[in-house]
Amino acid sequence: MAAVTHWIKAFRLRTLPLALSSIGMAGFLAFDHKHFNTPVFVLCVLTTLFLQILSNLANDYGDFMNGADGEHRVGPARAVQSGAISIKEMKIAIVLFAACSFIAGVSLLYQVKDLLSVNMLSAFLLVGILSIAAAVTYTSGKKPYGYAGLGDISVFIFFGLVAVCGTYFLQAGEINSDVFLPAISCGLLSTAVLNVNNLRDIESDALAGKRSIPVRIGPVKGRFYHLFLIAAAWVCASIYVFNHFTSVFNVLYLATLPLFIWHLVLVFKTKEPRLLDPYLKQLALSTLLFVITYGIGISYF
Repeated sequence: MAAVTHWIKAFRLRTLPLALSSIGMAGFLAFDHKHFNTPVFVLCVLTTLFLQILSNLANDYGDFMNGADGEHRVGPARAVQSGAISIKEMKIAIVLFAACSFIAGVSLLYQVKDLLSVNMLSAFLLVGILSIAAAVTYTSGKKPYGYAGLGDISVFIFFGLVAVCGTYFLQAGEINSDVFLPAISCGLLSTAVLNVNNLRDIESDALAGKRSIPVRIGPVKGRFYHLFLIAAAWVCASIYVFNHFTSVFNVLYLATLPLFIWHLVLVFKTKEPRLLDPYLKQLALSTLLFVITYGIGISYF
């Protein structure tokens, strides 16, 4: 059995702040609209963490099986690739976390059963099952959609629209159209984190037939695409604040702008793919800080 330290590395804890950012944004929005529900929020966090870890484990397994984690990989060594965790052990872990994700999701729906209709509960159950399937099939299976270049759309939908709007709806029992702007912002920033990963792995992905956006458009255009994702995220978030402006403290999130500007400068200056690796964690943490300051600004002032 693999050591605990190998499993912790395979969980890729540095990706968890990004997953929590979207749920956190929904929590702040619900609080601002007087709909915050602590038990529902906690279960949303738990479900999201299980799904993120599931995605990381399935990605570790899938990229190894499909050749992306071969000798040309420039990022940190993966658990299956390095032999730290066997293929059989990883399969068992994937099934386990898929089950945990499902149980947490069902517990969440049970918590809101009196708030939503049977049709809405069924719809959310379907979304949950699709989320589990999306986490597993991103790089696993005979035709993983991540290898077709559809990872960006998936991340945008599940980390943005589903995570933010879904978590808000489960607390409020309704959806406010304004919520879509912060949701889009979170989705775009999450996609930007994936894009850094794809820029880093552009050479090994191309050799493995993984047609990510940077592989399709090249490293130069891939960086301008990165700029677009971050700039558009800020525009959407700022429109929401402008539409609900009540105090100068609403723009507290602007304090994090230098972090994103510096990140973009570094990404554009760094031409060696493997040297981009630290910027994944940097952008994920910057996004979490952005959400915290954004949420405090709109919720408490």
